[in-house]
Amino acid sequence: MSAVTAVLMPGTGSDDVFVQAVFAGPLGAVGIEPRTPPPPPGSLLADGYLAALDRIAAGAGAPILAGGISFGAHLAAEWAVRNPDRCAGLLLALPAWNGSPGSAPASMAAKVSADLVGREGVDAALAISTAGVAPWLADELGRAWRRHGEELADGLRVAAGHPAPTLDALAGLDVPAGLAACVDDPVHPAAVAHEWAAALPRAAVVETSLEALGRDRESLGRAAVLGWLRAARG
Repeated sequence: MSAVTAVLMPGTGSDDVFVQAVFAGPLGAVGIEPRTPPPPPGSLLADGYLAALDRIAAGAGAPILAGGISFGAHLAAEWAVRNPDRCAGLLLALPAWNGSPGSAPASMAAKVSADLVGREGVDAALAISTAGVAPWLADELGRAWRRHGEELADGLRVAAGHPAPTLDALAGLDVPAGLAACVDDPVHPAAVAHEWAAALPRAAVVETSLEALGRDRESLGRAAVLGWLRAARG
């Protein structure tokens, strides 16, 4: 496993600091160091990440392990659908929808956040958005949103409207895929992860919770890595 290159991407409005905290330990335990590119700015969010996957895969010399959290998981799967021969496996935490986003909770939340940021600015939007949320989540949002800065609203809108792979497209991905679902997360319903796993030929879902994530960022990464290992064993 030490020769595998893993590329992980964060969710909407998040950043590489968070995805590194989630995945570095669990992947390190199996001898893999993740690469976590920083978020491309604003309207380039999706295309920039897909280009980063192309660039890293071209330099890896072997198929890569692709993955991410929420929108990052969508992009990893999208890239794998386009590049099945360059993908060694998938680590998919908290997928939020399949196909068109429609009225998926994560898409609607991103649109609301984008409008709020556009109207109030980042700092005022943060004050409104983090009122009453768990302190760990408020801290994560505060850091990541300020890093995105003026590009945040455009990035949120890109993610909100970007289609995820359809279940039919996922059915053509014959690589081991580990999916992590939080059973107490209404924005990323666990049912979506189970739908993805049912469509993928070689996949396993491991459930955890937002409560656990608040105590231990690696809990989400461990779930995805464990699912991947189970899928790889068949």
